[in-house]
Amino acid sequence: MTESIHDFTAKLRQPSLRAHLLDYVRWRKALRRARAEGRPDPAPPDRAPISINLDLTTACNYRCDHCIDWDILNTKHRHDEETLRSAICTMVERGLHSVILIGGGEPTIYPGFADFVHFLKDLELQVAVVSNGSRGDKLLEIADVLKERDWVRLSLDSGSNELFRTMHKPVKKSLSLDEICEWIPKIKAKNPNFQLGFSYIIVWGGASRDDVAIHENIDEIVMATERARSYGFDYISLKPVLERGDEGAEVMDPSAAREEQAAVIARIRAAVD
Repeated sequence: MTESIHDFTAKLRQPSLRAHLLDYVRWRKALRRARAEGRPDPAPPDRAPISINLDLTTACNYRCDHCIDWDILNTKHRHDEETLRSAICTMVERGLHSVILIGGGEPTIYPGFADFVHFLKDLELQVAVVSNGSRGDKLLEIADVLKERDWVRLSLDSGSNELFRTMHKPVKKSLSLDEICEWIPKIKAKNPNFQLGFSYIIVWGGASRDDVAIHENIDEIVMATERARSYGFDYISLKPVLERGDEGAEVMDPSAAREEQAAVIARIRAAVD
């Protein structure tokens, strides 16, 4: 079942977004015409996005085969934090409502992670964090400032310690799924009001990233769900693995499955049920 929160076309049809969306579409058309005719780019609308994904860092302490951002990880891209904070303040004045701190790096290993989350909450923004869970101490540090509409989601993708290490290849060799999950009751005890999720990317045999095989995990869906419940996560999110398309797009490609596609879907359906 697809939750209503994932119905993005319905979100774009909300009356409150109509003027915002029309301004953006008109600007994109004008931009395309200007570039085709060799004219200067027109100024963008005096509006900010309603929500943004923000990579605080490209550094990561995992080496996941299935990472959708592995071509930019641990590069030398840096931002000037003063400039970034100023830009966010300007966007808030122009309608920004939420910021998702997301991987393209692991946000919790950014040296100023906690301070930056406090900065966002001081601006009364809705805040979300997508993390690999390796720094539960950092998540605990920000827990008290998160509100009911905020959320944190941990990308775990496994039910056992063995598969977790095989899929994620943490730099800290001793890191286990048990160690990560043991932070959850502590975080929930500090602040039970925000949503804390367990993310599980479903991988089937034959899936790959840039010709590197990814480990199948269908058989651990039930184990992972039991783990999520026992440690006090608010939900588990199950979604298909994405592969790199011919033109660089991230696509779902069940035709790559080693076994018959219908059989793979049946196994996933049974596990989810």
